[in-house]
Amino acid sequence: MLSTDRQHALMDGLRAVAPMLPGVVPFGMMAGIAAIEAGMGPLAGFAMSVIVFAGASQLIMAQLWGDGALPLVILFTALLINLRMVMYSTSLAPYFGGLSFRGRSIIAYLLTDQAYALSITRFYGASRTDGSQENSLRWRFDYYVGIALTLWVVWLFATLAGIWLGANIPASWQVGFALPLVFLVLLVPVVRDRPSIVAALVGGSVAVLAHEAPYQMGLTIGGIAGIIAGVMAESLLEKREATAE
Repeated sequence: MLSTDRQHALMDGLRAVAPMLPGVVPFGMMAGIAAIEAGMGPLAGFAMSVIVFAGASQLIMAQLWGDGALPLVILFTALLINLRMVMYSTSLAPYFGGLSFRGRSIIAYLLTDQAYALSITRFYGASRTDGSQENSLRWRFDYYVGIALTLWVVWLFATLAGIWLGANIPASWQVGFALPLVFLVLLVPVVRDRPSIVAALVGGSVAVLAHEAPYQMGLTIGGIAGIIAGVMAESLLEKREATAE
């Protein structure tokens, strides 16, 4: 039985993530539908949500699977998309110092964009308040789990709903066209400055031009080109601002 303080921390995390859940459900359903559309089958589609647990990567993996890409290409592309998780982990590490290997494994497995954003914001705010209970390792862990575990459970149920829906959609409906729309919706909020605009334009353009690349590598090549272009654009912008000063 969890102590009252631990229950409060878990509930704080659940309440923090609750407003995001309505947006997670349709995204999870689309991941399930995409798996069925790609011919992965219900079990494989659900297993992908359990093992990968990363929305954008799952959609890309399903698309590449359906296109007949090599397993190594699919894996490399998923890892490329999830490189940001390395930065998230580095940012969270100071707040979980001293945590057991088991605890760190739970945090790593459940790490998502939403879990990171909500947790780091709360942890940073609490760290500026001396003597706050929220500065304890136990509280941080429980708060994080309250957020991340809620997202995980909702994601799995949403994926199951999508798998069921996808398995019952007639093949003649061709709902696969919705995949690009999902990625466009994900793209819009992060295109906020010049480097991100450059990255989006270069990555998208290269992916289209490399569509006929061997082993379905077009998307991967586009992603790498977008990252390089974005980093170069940000570097040039910083140098220009430094010169101006």
